[in-house]
Amino acid sequence: MAHEVVAEVWRGDFLESVHHGTVVATDASGDPVLSIGRPGDVAFPRSSNKPLQALAMLRSGLDLDGALLALACASHSGEDFHVAGALQILASAGLGEDALRCTPDLPLGEQARAQHLAQGLAPAPKYMNCSGKHAAMLATCVANGWSTGDYLDPAHPLQVATRLTIEDVAGEPVAQVGVDGCGAPIFAISLTGLARAFGRLASAAEGTLEHRVATAMSTYPQWVGGTGRDVTALMDALPGVIAKDGAEGVYAVGLPTGEGVALKIADGSSRARAVVVVAVLKRLGVDVSKVEDLATVPVLGHGRAVGAVRPSLALAS
Repeated sequence: MAHEVVAEVWRGDFLESVHHGTVVATDASGDPVLSIGRPGDVAFPRSSNKPLQALAMLRSGLDLDGALLALACASHSGEDFHVAGALQILASAGLGEDALRCTPDLPLGEQARAQHLAQGLAPAPKYMNCSGKHAAMLATCVANGWSTGDYLDPAHPLQVATRLTIEDVAGEPVAQVGVDGCGAPIFAISLTGLARAFGRLASAAEGTLEHRVATAMSTYPQWVGGTGRDVTALMDALPGVIAKDGAEGVYAVGLPTGEGVALKIADGSSRARAVVVVAVLKRLGVDVSKVEDLATVPVLGHGRAVGAVRPSLALAS
């Protein structure tokens, strides 16, 4: 994938580093209106795939809504309510936490992780940021009478349905199948396809399953991320917007007007993702005044801000 400079790291008046990346914004028809790099090249969306995976579960008969549906779309921070929500989804399907096949982990959020370690607790699947998605996957299997022990197999009916749903909303075939950090299959599409899919979810008509996913995310942003998370702050400040971060520098946003945004930072860093997203939203005419604190990231020197990570001139213009 070819990338261009999308963010600059300034220490005082000295340009210290740059972040390369690829960015695309699509209009309500799914056509690109802003392209930096080569957004037609394929990438693993990583956890930005989760709202599309949740849609596949609803299409397969999962009965989930509201905060718990938002949790199925989440890379949650592992706060107490997140963990309790994942266990509630499992219990509704008659399952316990031993059914989870996601990787044992500590909470993702800094505060939750610190509390976890202070209590001397060990890593476990229920604390992993993908446990809500995995719990929902298992509940979908139970609803259909599918086996649960092998639900992560790409040939499992659940994963076949997921692939077909992603291809449908992205408007293109899956180009590659891999294994995500949590153990679930991950389906590669272009960043253009990812942006198109998010625009379609965010602007879907009331009563559709797509609208149900988008409404859950935008209504319960704390369940999609958590305390101090930029993805939560973005949805909390911008009504009707859906946003989902992903590993390896991926981020996707859908607007209720049908526009979509997707990006990947080339070095896989998360530092510049929100900075680039806010710059793109501003280019699209979105009022970002309520998320100005996400528009730059402080560069510290001796514990104080001495510079900032900010969008490249090409992106900001």
